[in-house]
Amino acid sequence: MKISESDLIINPDGSIYHLNLLPGDVADTVITVGDPDRVGEVSKYFDQIEFKKGKREFITHTGFIGKKRVTVLSTGIGTDNIDIVFNELDALVNVDFETREVKKELTSLNIIRVGTSGAVQPDIPMGTILASSHGLGMDALMNYYLQQLSGDEQLLMDDIKIHFGHLKNINPYLTAANEGLLNSIGKDMVHGITITAPGFYAPQGRIVRAKNAVPDFIGLINSFQSNQYRITNLEMETAGIYALAKVLGHKALSVNAILASRVKFEFSNEPNKIVEQAIKTVLERI
Repeated sequence: MKISESDLIINPDGSIYHLNLLPGDVADTVITVGDPDRVGEVSKYFDQIEFKKGKREFITHTGFIGKKRVTVLSTGIGTDNIDIVFNELDALVNVDFETREVKKELTSLNIIRVGTSGAVQPDIPMGTILASSHGLGMDALMNYYLQQLSGDEQLLMDDIKIHFGHLKNINPYLTAANEGLLNSIGKDMVHGITITAPGFYAPQGRIVRAKNAVPDFIGLINSFQSNQYRITNLEMETAGIYALAKVLGHKALSVNAILASRVKFEFSNEPNKIVEQAIKTVLERI
């Protein structure tokens, strides 16, 4: 069954619509970062850079660490951008652009997010490098996709629905990290559930001038407990990454550089140093 021209837009040069990448440009290991300027902070550690491409906020460098080919790609902020990036990454490796048909043999990418985040537990200090055991989405992305939960995910989701059930018009979704990546790239890191919010201010419990509809949001999320699981941090992409990776058959892990303590109202005075440590740790383990 052919994919229509309006469902999958291919540029005149044969590249995919938003990312401006050609099939073959994407390595089997992909590092995603939110900030386009952070792409170069990752690729500066490559032994060889094969190419650099960019369009809008989507900057891509592909190169080699030793003999291992790696792509680093900026997504911009939010799960709306994750929707674009992950569908287009998948199409680049799993759709034949000539026939517009899904390939018979599918490729599963290893996708590691290296991003920034704020801790919601008092015992997680700034400077922590945290691996997300699960992504818990408070945005609407997965209302538009069919998602199948594992038994363990469903049990955890049942407790989440009870805890957050009083919040109107919010339909949370949950996906676990890829176990292999969590145990390899994420080994020895702090693990916890990461909440993905649809915004930076009120959706993450911040108060500036506008009044918040959910009072004490940080207190609500850091009081959640289900067996050994607790919510550890807040950001804006992880849940979308985990959910779409699973739907599309890819493996994903989110590695978070903790720059803020939301319970102590503190922000790091060395954010770049913490992010660099997260990047170096991931690259060493790749």
